[in-house]
Amino acid sequence: MRIVKEVASAELVEGNAVDSWLMSRLQRRIKNITEWMENLKTRKAFHDALYGLYNDWRWYIRRTGGSISKIGREFIEAWIKLLAPFIPFTAEEAWSILGKSGFVSVERWPTPRRELIIAEAELAEELIMRLMEDVRSIINVIKEKPQRVYIYVASDWKHGLLERTLNLLKEGKGRNIGELVKWIISNKPELKKTAANLAKLMIENVSSLIQNYRSEDLMAAAEKELNIYKSASEFLTNELGIKIEVHSEDEEDLYDPKKKASSALPLRPGIYVE
Repeated sequence: MRIVKEVASAELVEGNAVDSWLMSRLQRRIKNITEWMENLKTRKAFHDALYGLYNDWRWYIRRTGGSISKIGREFIEAWIKLLAPFIPFTAEEAWSILGKSGFVSVERWPTPRRELIIAEAELAEELIMRLMEDVRSIINVIKEKPQRVYIYVASDWKHGLLERTLNLLKEGKGRNIGELVKWIISNKPELKKTAANLAKLMIENVSSLIQNYRSEDLMAAAEKELNIYKSASEFLTNELGIKIEVHSEDEEDLYDPKKKASSALPLRPGIYVE
């Protein structure tokens, strides 16, 4: 009820940068919950309606710094409708707190809107989540509070490596690291000694993303990766309590004392904690 009360009393802002992400996540949840209920998988439906949407909302609030837009309120209204079959009395109370008339139980069931499913927005947020967890993992290992974290986005030439990796996975040759190693050496002979490890890491990283996103989405995200992290640098700084700097591996006079930039992969940046 706390969330509903906060939304009911909030002064709504016109829009937030992550509104499109929130709406996209909602459409996918609606689709899954509806299908599970139709197939009598009520436990899965309830779990997603309660915890899945709760996790989405938590991320949204963290990303917006607590501000709520009109889209945020729409999300909450849909959430209450999705919870109504499972916790009817609580849902009715929440509906009333929002100032809605009538009963939520007789409201039209939400239907997913395909035009609001934006893979680009979802992928951008997933990359930010992954980066944050990677930084936290490194900090936990060193067991000292760092002063600054440097993020290195992969060089432009590695976009070709991403494309080649995606093609191999499409062709069912994901385990054939040899072909990717040959491609790396033919394009960057100086990387002969590290080509095998680079190919292995590339396949592992892309394999974890290709399950949920199209090749075109991944290529597009790689092109915008620098901007994705730069636009989230203030958020990351606040979340981690450490100054975050975002750079491209291609920058001249790049500050990189431990040569971490060379380890950057498309959609998996290099990280140096100082």
